[in-house]
Amino acid sequence: MAYLWIVTTLVAAVAQTARNAMQRSLTETLGTVGASQVRFLYGFPFALVFLALVLAIGGGASPAPTGRFLLWVLGGAVAQILATVLMLAAMRERSFAVATAYIKTEPVQVAVFGILVLGDPMSLGAAVAIVVATAGVVLMAVKPGSSFTAAGTRPAIMGIVSGAFFALSAIGFRGAILELGQGSFVLRSTYTLAWSLGVQTTLLLLWLGAFNRRALVKIVRAWRPSLLAGFAGAFASQFWFLGFSLTSAANVRTLALVEVLFAQAVSKRLFDQSTSPREIVGMTLIVGGVILLLWTHGA
Repeated sequence: MAYLWIVTTLVAAVAQTARNAMQRSLTETLGTVGASQVRFLYGFPFALVFLALVLAIGGGASPAPTGRFLLWVLGGAVAQILATVLMLAAMRERSFAVATAYIKTEPVQVAVFGILVLGDPMSLGAAVAIVVATAGVVLMAVKPGSSFTAAGTRPAIMGIVSGAFFALSAIGFRGAILELGQGSFVLRSTYTLAWSLGVQTTLLLLWLGAFNRRALVKIVRAWRPSLLAGFAGAFASQFWFLGFSLTSAANVRTLALVEVLFAQAVSKRLFDQSTSPREIVGMTLIVGGVILLLWTHGA
């Protein structure tokens, strides 16, 4: 059980890479907000199925939501929506892998927010691992001699701010899971996921209905590719939430930096984007940081 969070995080990272690639492809036809809605609207039914299966197999009662639980969920849900919109916007302006690298400055922010908001412990070894892995991300993203023009810095800013919102969402969801006092970690994680996707779907449906009905119509018409992206998103979120219930959000999001390596493979195979020597060094640092994190956790 002590190492189960490693398995759940790796599964989530693989599924999220697939979902991001699907959403990136949908952005051209649905727009940024429309492609963001796909993961929530088409993922919500799958989250309800996951919850029904957990309740049927476990035989337990559904937890009772409290006011604090709902506040944690709402905060995490809104932060994740903003993070996803900014992530897809950054991916439209930079390569899939490099945009992912900007976003993955998240672990340092998660560690800080986790300590300040949730009081999650952080050992010196884990802190060093986070810094090393994040340094690899920065090395991949920041090119020497880059000009600081609006076109050059805008995707970087969007990616980094997206990472901040992803960090806040991780803290919000872990806070919600911890707030539930009854049920197994699987039930509490799945219950929180169903609530979060329900809130996100409602908010974005209201937004699109009021300001962008054309995108809403496009989402409905593109139900076949969207359904697959929705399943991948719900599947990834299920395992992220399981990880959040087992260890600190900082541990989960640092190990999740392996997603940058998966994104690099996707970029090369699907989007015909090459990898520079600098990015290879950055990926080496990421791997080193992740290995140090796992070694520290097992020490």
